[in-house]
Amino acid sequence: MNQKRYFNRYIFAKQCFIALILFLVFSKCQKQENKTGSTAKETEAFHTIHLGKVKVYGEIGRRIDITLQENIQNIDTDKDFISPFLKKADNGGFTGIGMYIEALAKFAAYTNDSQIIAYKNYVINQLISAQLPDGYIGAFRPENRMWSLWDVHEMGYIIFGLTTDYQYFKNEKTLQAAVKIADYILDRWSTMPQGWEKETRVNLHEAVTGLDRAMLALYYHTGQRRFLDFCINQKALQDWNLDIEIGRRVGLDGHVYGYLGMCLAQLELYRFLPQEKLLKQSEKAMDFLTAKDGMIISGEAGQWETWTDDQDGDHALGETCATAYQIRFYENLLRLTGKSEYGDLMERTIYNALFAAQSPDGRRIRYYTPMAGSREYFKDDTYCCPNNYRRIISELPSMIYYKNQNGGIGINLYTASFATTNLPDGTSVDLKQETDYPNSGKVEITVSPSQPSPFPLILRIPAWAKGASVRVNGEVLNLNAVPGNFVSINRQWSKGDKVLLDIPMDWRLVKGRKRQSGRVAVMRGPVLFCLNPEKNPEYGLEQLTPDDLGRILLDFSSVKGPFTDNSLRSDGMMCKIGAWKEGWGMSDGPHDMELLLTEFSDPGCQATYFSIADSSIAVDDELVKIQ
Repeated sequence: MNQKRYFNRYIFAKQCFIALILFLVFSKCQKQENKTGSTAKETEAFHTIHLGKVKVYGEIGRRIDITLQENIQNIDTDKDFISPFLKKADNGGFTGIGMYIEALAKFAAYTNDSQIIAYKNYVINQLISAQLPDGYIGAFRPENRMWSLWDVHEMGYIIFGLTTDYQYFKNEKTLQAAVKIADYILDRWSTMPQGWEKETRVNLHEAVTGLDRAMLALYYHTGQRRFLDFCINQKALQDWNLDIEIGRRVGLDGHVYGYLGMCLAQLELYRFLPQEKLLKQSEKAMDFLTAKDGMIISGEAGQWETWTDDQDGDHALGETCATAYQIRFYENLLRLTGKSEYGDLMERTIYNALFAAQSPDGRRIRYYTPMAGSREYFKDDTYCCPNNYRRIISELPSMIYYKNQNGGIGINLYTASFATTNLPDGTSVDLKQETDYPNSGKVEITVSPSQPSPFPLILRIPAWAKGASVRVNGEVLNLNAVPGNFVSINRQWSKGDKVLLDIPMDWRLVKGRKRQSGRVAVMRGPVLFCLNPEKNPEYGLEQLTPDDLGRILLDFSSVKGPFTDNSLRSDGMMCKIGAWKEGWGMSDGPHDMELLLTEFSDPGCQATYFSIADSSIAVDDELVKIQ
């Protein structure tokens, strides 16, 4: 009896010991998995500052505000976004509600506005109420779910949107809803019909663009290994390796947005699994964009959504989805490498391609934004381009200020703004930019640490900015402000210290390439200028084709400005420049015209490249690597 009792006690104690060991092992694994997520960003040169710690003014701030006030607040959310997911009666299609939720979550975190937060919560709660017991959130009929285009694509972005909401608001309900959707997909992934890609004429990675990043985000926030394993084992994300394909091919492998989406997913995986091969696709994309004529002068890329290298600026140029993903791609590489060239590319693309994709009042968004010929707005508020536009606009506040591994604070984008961050020792630092950039290159930065503290202040010197200078409290610093690099000011900072960055804003003519060869584009700072015939009514230019407008001969020596143009934005810019009509003369007599050129975001833009008598005064594009 006693022996049995002791034996039972021994068994019980052994079981407790084994349970304790298992608990400790499990806890260590969980900590290791969580550590993987929390330390995944150790590979980064720069870290972002929380959206809620930044306030933006200037043209970037205006675009954020009008997107919220004039676009989002005028959407019929119940009809366009929520109703399809409640009814579940569709046979195919894409709404983009996950993209929309991601944008709302970031806008809510940025503004901390109770009405925006309440609206965001309403949309999320309505969507989650439509989730079925098996985890499905979608708009499709039962027989069309999972393997009808674009159901998984939609679900992937819903996962990412809900996970983004959790990231900023720590609402467990949204995270659990995202986990249930992900498990729904994982449980059914092996059921893909044989020959599915051939039948749909869309390759799998294109059909589920965004899914990999969604799964990696879930892994980061939950530490649950199956989401990472899916990317590695089922999707083989680490082995994805495609060449840049020119033209619209069956399967859509040449799709700009999808290609960059996969690059971003590989860059995210690199943070967990630092294998050099995960950088190869991104390097290939960057080489094509900057060294093989893949990027247009406005920052755009591709026609009819696919890669092109002929520099044609007409028709279906620069899908807004691609523009948004280019900016996100550059920003990701900026954080990873700390190289200022990515900030230059971001700036060019934001001020030209991105802002031209939205009407000046903020209400309408384009699918394409050509450099030549007429531009049209997309008729709907749903689908990919309107929602990708909202997403990238909601991210802009996080692209201005950064911190680095050495406790430095960096400024990437110059715009009137305010930010608060902390140094590694906990010291709080306020930064304030006062500037009308890009109208001028004068940027006054007020640095105010809560106590005197030494740290580097890192400023991006744009590649076109020759002769930039820096003063601190009125004293000129002997810094090597090389265009296309960051410059670091290392000193002990005290509250109210003033930094004046002065960037020359000279007019320049930039040489065209390939189809634009022999012609020039007019630029000042990061802003591209164009010709709107309606703003030059006295010359009858409305009757000319975009090709004919491009044959107008500019007299660069006569450029004047910038002058104020309030038709696009408050304190917008335009210039005046003498020009001659197309002809055989030497063009050394009186001008035939004095043209008004406006910012590329002008909806009436009809031409961007022009003729010039002496091409030797033009310069190469600073953001392009001439081979």
